[in-house]
Amino acid sequence: MSLLLKNGTLVLPFGPQQADLRLHKGVICEVGPGLPVREGDRVLDCAGKLVLPGCIDTHTHFEMNKGKPNETADDWVSGTRSAIFGGTTTVLDFAEPEKGASLQSALDTWHARADGRSSCNYSFHMTIKDWNEAIRAELPEMTRQGITSYKIYLAYAMRVSDTVAYEAMQAIAQEGGVLGCHCENGELVELGIAGQRAAGHLSPAAHPLARPAAVEAEAVGRYLAIAELAGAAVNIVHLSTARALELVRAARGRGQKLYVETCPQYLLLDDSVYGLPGFESAKYVFSPPARSKADVAALWEAVADGTVDTVGTDHCSFTTAVKALGQEDFSRIPNGMPGVEDRLRLLYTYGVAAGKIDLSRMVELLAGNPAKLFGMYPKKGVLAVGSDGDVVVYDPRPEGVISAQGNHSACDYDPYEGVKVRGRVDTVLLNGKVVLEDGRLTEGQGRFVSRGPSQFWR
Repeated sequence: MSLLLKNGTLVLPFGPQQADLRLHKGVICEVGPGLPVREGDRVLDCAGKLVLPGCIDTHTHFEMNKGKPNETADDWVSGTRSAIFGGTTTVLDFAEPEKGASLQSALDTWHARADGRSSCNYSFHMTIKDWNEAIRAELPEMTRQGITSYKIYLAYAMRVSDTVAYEAMQAIAQEGGVLGCHCENGELVELGIAGQRAAGHLSPAAHPLARPAAVEAEAVGRYLAIAELAGAAVNIVHLSTARALELVRAARGRGQKLYVETCPQYLLLDDSVYGLPGFESAKYVFSPPARSKADVAALWEAVADGTVDTVGTDHCSFTTAVKALGQEDFSRIPNGMPGVEDRLRLLYTYGVAAGKIDLSRMVELLAGNPAKLFGMYPKKGVLAVGSDGDVVVYDPRPEGVISAQGNHSACDYDPYEGVKVRGRVDTVLLNGKVVLEDGRLTEGQGRFVSRGPSQFWR
């Protein structure tokens, strides 16, 4: 039996087209107008709706800090449920070894958390906290197990030295992988925090003041200089400022291969969220922080002109009770917010419907480019014969507002509460099966995605 999607607008690599889509045995087997209905076919009428490749969230943190006071609200059950309702069929989460532990130990832990519990497909970026010959020797085994992307930090206690960044870049490049980086100057952030404390500024309003645009720009510039010397293509995660974009464009002008992720919070929110009454602004303590309106405008331009390659969420949800750990000191507020369910609606409403980007560009940002950068294309990220049957049917006609009550995260707030949106996720197919229809989800159907080398296209 085949599954036939009829009468929809398919968003294909060359643009939208009125066409049909047939799936059989979990993969797309036909794409084209007027496909015939065969005996035994199940037909989904997609008239008036958009048919998209399943979206890929390049940046999630589910079940983080497990067992600690600052544990995230969303585990692999609630987080991936929320992902599917938001049109995301694959997430890339961050596996984090304990300090001094092996990469394999982290991979085993994350598999134990996700396998059999995830409602969407999934894979892992591997975080590098330590660097030595034993860690370097694990890289080929990570590749064999389908892990081809990594992350380092230039901020927080887990930040690495420039030497480690350089050596890790080169070793990962030899595996055909890509290294991402949280780009903030950790020492300058610590100085900024100390300065705000010394001045008696302890509320969430001090958070952006302690992490100004310059600390991101410095780290981006340094990271790109190291990558240039290492001869490696790299990824910058959650880029948030116009100053950092200038450095990205300059590096590309010199011929560097580099890739940029931003997030909806940097496109929809600005630093006015840190002036809310009481402790409300704690909901918006994430890093890098929300920036100026000028930065927001610059990022939209970068999304439209191709400077930005992917839009992930950095979904890292903490309840208001956990955020209250920093009630007396802003630097103790756990950094992060939910967002995996909101991304597609926000990009469609404030990107496509607002005329900033077209449908094809939205699909590049949310599906095609993530699949290429992280070794999944063309099995993921495109509606093409032979591609996996991860498909989202999006109805652009309904209007509504985002609310925590209407979403499926375990977090007790949504940072976009009350934001108006156009459209909704109507139906989701995962691995060729309908898993979301009429508001009902068949849970636990996600599979681990073993990934190949990065497919650099610049």
